[in-house]
Amino acid sequence: MQKLIIKGKKNLFGSIKISGSKNATLPILASTILFKKVSLKNVPMVRDVFTMLELLRYIGFKVKINFRKNSLSISKSNLKLNPIAPYKLVKTMRAGVLVLGPLLSKFKKAKVSLPGGCAIGTRPVDLHLFALKKLGAKIRIKEGYIHASALNGLRGGKIKFPSISVGATENAIIAATHAIGRTILTNCAIEPEIKDLIKFLNKSGSKIKYEGRKIIIEGSVEFKNSNHKIMFDRIEAGTYLIASALIGKKMNLIGIDPKIISEEIRILKKMGVKIKVFQNKITVFYSPNIKNQNIKTAPYPGFPTDLQAQMMVLMTKAKGISKI
Repeated sequence: MQKLIIKGKKNLFGSIKISGSKNATLPILASTILFKKVSLKNVPMVRDVFTMLELLRYIGFKVKINFRKNSLSISKSNLKLNPIAPYKLVKTMRAGVLVLGPLLSKFKKAKVSLPGGCAIGTRPVDLHLFALKKLGAKIRIKEGYIHASALNGLRGGKIKFPSISVGATENAIIAATHAIGRTILTNCAIEPEIKDLIKFLNKSGSKIKYEGRKIIIEGSVEFKNSNHKIMFDRIEAGTYLIASALIGKKMNLIGIDPKIISEEIRILKKMGVKIKVFQNKITVFYSPNIKNQNIKTAPYPGFPTDLQAQMMVLMTKAKGISKI
């Protein structure tokens, strides 16, 4: 059994480079199904990334990893590609369903396991299927698998999401880049990780524009080989910000874009955390007087749900009652 041994009563100080974003890496990896070769830098070496890479190998791609440089390359192998994502690989990773759109775009058919396999209950992929159906896919679910087909290829269309979904927005974007004609998505998620996916696809030959929660994709793209540096992990950055506010002397967080986490910085400053913002780093100073605060989590650009637990710990230092 693994265990963590923590020796307390220590103050944090020094500098730390924030890792690449897992949530930006996974959809970009899924989109590489449409490419012949892709090179990625600043890749976080975490379990979900390795699982996605194993899934790409299963489909028929070659993967080379440079652990020392946190980089990797993905290229089409000489094997016949296999448009299937099996349960054994998808079960541990919700993002596995992101291969559905690119597989369907490229092969006109796909068989992808539901994240829960045959487990009965609500399926967290309904909005993914809703979007792909709007692009012309025929979908049925049998024995825990999504069976999708588009014999004449996917075709662009207008998709208004009934609720905001990061994964469904990403799946629709990737599928639409290879569909015939123009696709307009509205009521989209606009997380920075989605913008990083769009940046990667546009560098590779796509024509994607966004304004507010509206995204316009011109389809029928032939992708060229591409290089891309994954954006920083804003949840990791926020975690270190809060940790520095709790027990920091002076901490420098480097390799980030402070504008992307401006809401987190604004709330922490309001709570009395001493922060200095630079172009690509943030310095957090000793902050003994934490003030109470009420916050509400929300889709980006609101305060992220994934930081509410960390924020709750900081609130125990505040004078007065705080609410999340």
